[in-house]
Amino acid sequence: MSSTHLALHDPEGHLEGELPLDRVPHECLVKAVLGWTGDPGLRPADIQQIALQLTGAARAVVGDVRRAADQLPADDPARALADVVLAEADRRLSAALQGTVRCAQGRARLVRALYERLDRLAESAPRPVRAL
Repeated sequence: MSSTHLALHDPEGHLEGELPLDRVPHECLVKAVLGWTGDPGLRPADIQQIALQLTGAARAVVGDVRRAADQLPADDPARALADVVLAEADRRLSAALQGTVRCAQGRARLVRALYERLDRLAESAPRPVRAL
């Protein structure tokens, strides 16, 4: 029997860094989850799946934030703040997933914060010097 799947060995994460993350679906999910007031009428297993999706998005954005922060000088204040945000993200992502609105909304807030930090890092990134 032949397999239709190919396993890639990429321990340094080079491929992940080169693949652009489509943030629009994640931002839409974040907006929807943060818009829940009270019981959204979903089963706990469905809410847990949403939290899992948001966890995957958060982990991907954590990688993007790390790569962007690594481009800045070690003494750059934006890099120091990114390190704080990344430490908090690691702490929050280590918590077990639950099928609760609170858990899903916590993951949604984390994804939103990570995208905000990524955008700020992009603004702080050194610009290439243009020859006159």
